[in-house]
This record gives sequence, structure tokens and C-alpha cells, in this order.
Amino acid sequence: MIERKTKFGIIGLGLLGGSYAIALSQKGYDVTGVDIDENACAAALEKGWAKKAGSDPELLSGCDFVISALYPRTFVEWIRTNQQVLKPGCLLSDVTGVKRYIIEQLGAILRPDVEFIACHPMAGREYRGISYADPHRFKAANFIVVPTRKNTEQAVSAARQLGEILGFRRITELDPDKHDEMIGYLSQLTHVIAVSLMNANDHSDLAAYTGDSFRDLTRIAFINEDLWPQLFVMNKDYLLAEIDAFVSEMQEFRSLIDKEDTESMRQKLIQSSQRQQAFKKNDENK
Repeated sequence: MIERKTKFGIIGLGLLGGSYAIALSQKGYDVTGVDIDENACAAALEKGWAKKAGSDPELLSGCDFVISALYPRTFVEWIRTNQQVLKPGCLLSDVTGVKRYIIEQLGAILRPDVEFIACHPMAGREYRGISYADPHRFKAANFIVVPTRKNTEQAVSAARQLGEILGFRRITELDPDKHDEMIGYLSQLTHVIAVSLMNANDHSDLAAYTGDSFRDLTRIAFINEDLWPQLFVMNKDYLLAEIDAFVSEMQEFRSLIDKEDTESMRQKLIQSSQRQQAFKKNDENK
């Protein structure tokens, strides 16, 4: 369990890692940051978000709870190369958007005296870097703990406690398969749709005519081109199935328009409105 004396280490002081550092330091916890970006480390030290920060992994040697905010493959390689700096009994976690890959890879290389508990803060944004770090976004966001049968009750409890300390609105648990299936639909498919919508039309003057619907649908098309291809490929079984289902629905709607079947379209719109309102009500009540 997390105590007042618990020392946190954060690998990667970007948008999420920086937001974690701010939230934890504001709650009075000892935070150490590690990042290859000297400017990010300097900012964390200057603003008091970390007591220690630098590029040397050895800085983490005294930390009780280490959180990786690295890209998935970078995280695995960091552990492969640097896990010797983690102290025995250290708890290790992450922020990555795909869990089966991470859990499988770490399961093959992680020291037995370090326990990994996967977590997914659903609070990413289209911008990058510590200059955009802001823990206030956690107040409206979900925090997902993704345990396996190998995790101890203490680790799962500590992960849930971390979500509470960070200020997340809702904390839930999902097994790795269910998590990746859900993310394939709710996050990855929506990003593919947004990217496809922006790429389907090359009009540079769209801004002069657009309304809120286009802005809302395409906000997440401003996307991290280094991170998201990794996530798509690591979850391609679930993501491809979701894309196929979406394409099938689009083809069906196209057919209704072509046949001028306004009544069937009307029923689809009613169903979608009902589902959206049910989702909104359930989201607001939790």
C-alpha cells in the first residue's frame, strides 16, 4: 500500500508523466523523474514537481513505486536494459494503451523481486511534452487497473490507491484481454476514424465553412505519429475486427441512402440517439 513515505519514480516526463509528477508532488510525495530530455528534467526541478530529475536511471534506485510513461516498446527495452537499478520489492506500473503486449513482454524479462501492475489512465491528449502536463484533466477521467492472476492483492490495492491520489473520477478493473478489446473500440477505432476523415478530403479551406460537428469529430486526428502505429499493431486483432464492423455499418447506411430508404435511416438515428443518451446518463452517474 502507498504510505506518506512512499517514494515515486517516473520514467518519461512528458504529458502524462509530467501530470503524474505534478499531482503526486502537490500531495506531498517524494517524486524522482528520469527523462533523456534535459529541458523536461529542468522544468520539473524548477517548478518543484520532482525533488530529483535527470537522465541517469540510477536516480530511481531508492524509489518504492516506479511508473513508466514511455512508449510501449521503449518501456520494454528500458526494463531490459535498466531494471537492475530498481530496488527489491519495488512496484512497477505504466500508462500504456495496450496491455497484452506489455504484460507478455515484461513477464519474460522482469526480475521476480519486482512486481508489475498495469494501469491505463484514460487522460491522454493530442499534445505532447511536459509543457502540456496538467493533472486537472484527471478529475473527469477514468483510471483502469489491469491485473493478472500473478498480481498480489497488495499491488492491485496500491494501483487503485494511486488512481485515487491522482484524482481520477472513476477507477475500475479489467483483465488484459477485455481491456484491449474495449480500447480497440472506444479509443483506437475512434482515432482511425478521425484520421481517415481528415485524409478523405484535401480541401485546405475547410476552416472557413466548418461547424462544431467536424471540429468535434476530428480533434483527435492531431495524433502522435510515433506512438499510435505501435498501439494499432500491438492490438491489431481487436482493432481490425472493430474496423470491419464499422465499415459494414457504413456500407449498410450507404445502401439506405442509395435506396432513399428514409424510414430505415430514421430508425437508425433513433437507435443511435437512444444509445448516446444512455451512455451519457451512465457516464454522468458514475
